[in-house]
Amino acid sequence: MWLRQVALVAHDLEPVVDRLANVLGLKVAYNDPGVGIFGLVNAVMPVGGEFLEVVQPVKEDASALRYLRRRGGDAGYMVIFEAADASGERERIRGLGARVIAERDGRYTFTHFHPGDFGGVLTSVDSVVGVADWFDRDSDWPPAGHDWRNARNEVSTALLGVAIQSESPAATAARWGQLLGVAVTEGPSGARLDLARGYVDFVPPVDEDGTGVVGIDIAVSDPARVIEAARRHGVPVEGGAVLICGVRFRLIPAA
Repeated sequence: MWLRQVALVAHDLEPVVDRLANVLGLKVAYNDPGVGIFGLVNAVMPVGGEFLEVVQPVKEDASALRYLRRRGGDAGYMVIFEAADASGERERIRGLGARVIAERDGRYTFTHFHPGDFGGVLTSVDSVVGVADWFDRDSDWPPAGHDWRNARNEVSTALLGVAIQSESPAATAARWGQLLGVAVTEGPSGARLDLARGYVDFVPPVDEDGTGVVGIDIAVSDPARVIEAARRHGVPVEGGAVLICGVRFRLIPAA
């Protein structure tokens, strides 16, 4: 299992996409009409072989709009993992008590699990059938469309990990570890799940809500240039990180 995509949620899609483009060099590969069923519009941007998505609720009954109101503004929203067999993972995770709120089977198979069972974070386990090697970072990823490889950039080259805030980081990490079948280890900031590729860190609350994705570690070719671009475009900078859409993007020099 690996960290394949992270979604942000915003009241207004385009300004967030512009900041991601101006600061991190990201390019939109696809606007998925399929998210309309959830009352959303979106933009999906490749980061090497992983993906960053921004969603905007456009219907009053969209769960993402309720989430925006609960978090108090633009925020990290969803974490998507890729696995060899998402349907098998679905049954295993459901057997551990996690509720399924959306699912689909086919070439692209996914299961969205109730945020209440993942520490307040909408979480999905997905797989793509018929690819030669699902663990290849160039492997097909239908949520990003057919031409996503042509939208990659040389500034940001990989999504390395996410940070989840929690009132009880160790307990939340233990539950995630049980559900995802991943051992809990000790990371630089506390409890961590080391996946086959990527990681999930669990940190104390940084805002009043106390749940959700609050950080993304992203590999960049030149952190100093990214920080310079952020300052030029009026994007807040905190040490070695830039703040976009309520999320702290920590800049890690690309290997």
